[in-house]
Amino acid sequence: MSEAEKRLAALGITLPEAAAPVADYRPYALAGGLLFVSGQIPLRNGALAFAGQLGRDCSLEEAQEAARICAINCIAQARAALDGDLERVRQVVKLTGFVNATADFTDHPKVVDAASAVMAAAFGEAGRHARAAVGCSSLPLGAPVEVEAVFLVGQQPGESDHGGI
Repeated sequence: MSEAEKRLAALGITLPEAAAPVADYRPYALAGGLLFVSGQIPLRNGALAFAGQLGRDCSLEEAQEAARICAINCIAQARAALDGDLERVRQVVKLTGFVNATADFTDHPKVVDAASAVMAAAFGEAGRHARAAVGCSSLPLGAPVEVEAVFLVGQQPGESDHGGI
């Protein structure tokens, strides 16, 4: 178990298996020393844990919990991409959070802060990252939040950098 998983376990969080894509895309891509994790919605046990639009039928607190789940799912995808080796994560570089909200909702950063907190809890100082919190009028499957992540990763023993960062 990686240090990140131990930190999360201390908070009562167990990483799920990485979810399969819901459309025609890859759940992650490794390029140079960067791991790009496709947007994750708040799926728990294969089902949408929260649905709806903030400002209409989803509360700030529900959206924050949805953002936490999205971040946990991003970490689960990273673990899958790295063959179970989260010790290779050197830095969470950037999170982008998409918040399904009404036009008058303006607390997008408060929602995405919940995802940022999960990354900091899992990776410590390496979990601090650049970020965007973007409002939108809808998200896949009616999710209130979607989060994508970029991680800087180290090489596996014997692996060549091939000119990466």
